[in-house]
Amino acid sequence: MSAPRAIAVAGIGAWMQGAPDWPALRGVLRGEHGLAGDAPAKPAANALPAAERRRAPDGVRLAAEVATQACAMAGCDPATLPCVFASTHGELAITDYVCETLARAPLELSPTKFHNSVLNAPAGYWTIATGCTAASSAVTAHHASFGAGLLEALALAAADDTPVLFACCDVASSGPLAEMTRTTLAFGVALVLSPAAAGGARLRWSLHHGDAAALPPAAMALRTVAGDNPANAQALALLAAIADPPAASLHLPLSPELSLDMEITP
Repeated sequence: MSAPRAIAVAGIGAWMQGAPDWPALRGVLRGEHGLAGDAPAKPAANALPAAERRRAPDGVRLAAEVATQACAMAGCDPATLPCVFASTHGELAITDYVCETLARAPLELSPTKFHNSVLNAPAGYWTIATGCTAASSAVTAHHASFGAGLLEALALAAADDTPVLFACCDVASSGPLAEMTRTTLAFGVALVLSPAAAGGARLRWSLHHGDAAALPPAAMALRTVAGDNPANAQALALLAAIADPPAASLHLPLSPELSLDMEITP
């Protein structure tokens, strides 16, 4: 096991159908109320210019929305924050379109759709919209994508002694690819991780060689979301530990033989 390091969660953003921000989701995690039936059907993504919002795919809008929320809560200028964006599978609906078009009529492939199919599309849209010239990266590790992206952000914050924005988002899949990576619900979370923040939850993290322990069960209202995608379950487990004291331990898988171990103090 590596030596533990500590970092603060200065800002949180979240979006899912029925809980369009962190305060709403925190209430669900605490059992104070259920998912709202009249909540917005799509993330607002107001950080993106109107023209970009219209053509941006669902994953980009989702990432922009939760990242904006987290930066606002932390009181940080998005233009100054290094950022890490993670996803289990990216824009599978667009990937399905690209594959189908290439098989049927390659010359009809939309350049915009191809542009939006790449995994770093959310990072690109975000950094352009916010004028961010700090480092940015895109991470995927299949079912370990949340832990892998979080580790990237934690390591960057610790190494450079600077706040870092981390966002992990997945949207619904479609076509034959849905048989391999099934996700039916959009869910996104973002964290601003700060070595120097005075308030907010604190994470003590280290790397552990060995199998990750089973995650605690999700709140009843969120069982469907947690079971829809492993990254969702991992993100919700961390958010639940932050939302509901006392302190908790969490072990997120990074590979079959490595886990990200955390002690969370709300």
